[in-house]
Amino acid sequence: MYNSHEQKLYEEQLRIDSVAKAHNRPIIDTTKKQLSPEAVASNDSATEALKRSQPPAYNGTAQDIVVESKKLSIRFSTKGAHPVAAQLKDYVTYDKKPLFLFNGNDNFLSAILPIDNGKATGDLYFTPQQRTESNGDKTIDFTGDLGGGKKVDIIYTLPADEYMMRCNIVLTGLSATVLPVNWQTMGLKTEKDVMSQRGGGGTIQVYYGDNKNDKFDYFSMRTDEKAADADFSTNWLGFRKQYFSTVLIDDDGFNKLHVSYKIDTQSNSNVLAHTTAALQLPLRSGAGQQTASLRWYIGPNDYNTLKSYKIGLDNMVPLGVGIMSFVKYINKFAIVPLFYFLSSFIPNYALIIVLMTLLVRVVLSFFTYKSYLSAAKMRVLKPELDELRARIGDDQQKMSMEQMKLYRSAGVNPLGGCLPMVFQIPILLSMYNLFPSFIEFRQKSFLWADDLSTYDSIFNFGFNIPIYGNHISLFTLLMTATSLFLAVYNRNMTAGADQNNPTIKYMPFVMPIIFMGMFNNMAAALTFYYTCSNLLTMAQQFIIQKYFIDEKAIHAQLQQNRNKPATPSKWAARLEEMQKMQAERGKIQPRKK
Repeated sequence: MYNSHEQKLYEEQLRIDSVAKAHNRPIIDTTKKQLSPEAVASNDSATEALKRSQPPAYNGTAQDIVVESKKLSIRFSTKGAHPVAAQLKDYVTYDKKPLFLFNGNDNFLSAILPIDNGKATGDLYFTPQQRTESNGDKTIDFTGDLGGGKKVDIIYTLPADEYMMRCNIVLTGLSATVLPVNWQTMGLKTEKDVMSQRGGGGTIQVYYGDNKNDKFDYFSMRTDEKAADADFSTNWLGFRKQYFSTVLIDDDGFNKLHVSYKIDTQSNSNVLAHTTAALQLPLRSGAGQQTASLRWYIGPNDYNTLKSYKIGLDNMVPLGVGIMSFVKYINKFAIVPLFYFLSSFIPNYALIIVLMTLLVRVVLSFFTYKSYLSAAKMRVLKPELDELRARIGDDQQKMSMEQMKLYRSAGVNPLGGCLPMVFQIPILLSMYNLFPSFIEFRQKSFLWADDLSTYDSIFNFGFNIPIYGNHISLFTLLMTATSLFLAVYNRNMTAGADQNNPTIKYMPFVMPIIFMGMFNNMAAALTFYYTCSNLLTMAQQFIIQKYFIDEKAIHAQLQQNRNKPATPSKWAARLEEMQKMQAERGKIQPRKK
């Protein structure tokens, strides 16, 4: 209750200050009597006397100080002693401008001190001292003199060649068990489409976790405004915006965590969202001081970099979430290592995609061959199926039973063409999660696509089409065209037992059209991969059909199988029994009254 009250006072003071700053000139109330010059001078003297009686940290002038390393350039303000801007030197925006993860006075880290009914460090003025460590690290110590031997030091250490900054808040002459902290950051547009980055595809998110118990959770910023509390103990909190993140880490754990955000809805704004977190940091006592220790990650969502910290930050690269969470293990232990292996000696990322597609098709070639072999067996039996259908007519129950007998006598598994394809689905889903999340594809060009991490656009409509978007993606069109060609080819190569079922008959042609709308705004790397996969599937089908499948030999083998005593499997026997029971129930006529 105390912290909530002080937070409200703090927010109200921020509102008053912002209103005051918005006025270019002071508002003069002409109804009041104007003071004489002597009275004004007297009041000014009283104001100066009041300022001299206050501690040094209560008065001052805000100044900006920049501290730089090889990877980061951080701008601090002496008022509040917090970063107000962070530039990542190794990256630029989609528009080739310097990339700021955050920038402006709306970004702050403010602690509530146990003095003056909860004085916020964001309202204090600090004296900075900089030094360079022997290992090249840059340290800046902000000291706020509160008078009477009380002070607060906020010390930042920027590593020479890392993205993980250290922050220690040291209280001297002040007593507390926890330190309430308010953290606010304003995410800025860095990619091609600001509307997509604002959460339409779940690209800006809040993550929090506990590496001690190997737990983490997240939520995407999709609605206009939302607030949430962590439902388990946490020691890190991160704000992710697609390919970059800013994360606060306390190895001792946060005592309390409350997060809220608000999406910026102005179409002409480069601001994605305003995020605010209320934290309670544990304090460690020693040598007459109390210290809260933080680590502050400001950098890219590079999988290897985040994984190297060994606290679960790599979970902010969504390799498989929700109902697709099972595919993250395929990505972590197979696809991602394969990608890094290929990228170690191949600089062209489009070529890496082609090679990955080829290797995946080779690994799945056994299942593909079994699928085509089953389809060939079904084609060989098609004339006999047509005879059965002509003799039996519209009795579907009897047709199903006779069809199963035919398959069993010939030694054909009716699911032989389906089950091998099922094993390919996890690979397709793993790629669906990998390519839009991997920063390695960011700003890598290929052919007409200037950035493989976002959609390739060959024509912009100037207006938005629901589901489809406001542009034409050529890789998506190629993916759709090759998918339709495969559907026609597979239809001609498959037995026509289900040609009379409209759903099965037209589904292979409807799904590519649906996917064309869904994938039009997806990363070009993903649609390029699916296009390559379709093309390689065509080549694979041609080779298998031409050189590995002999329908005459298959027909002879099926005839031999018929001459052998058939031993039905338990599953086939059970299926036949169920069909008989269903047929018998269909024959029972209701009694007449």
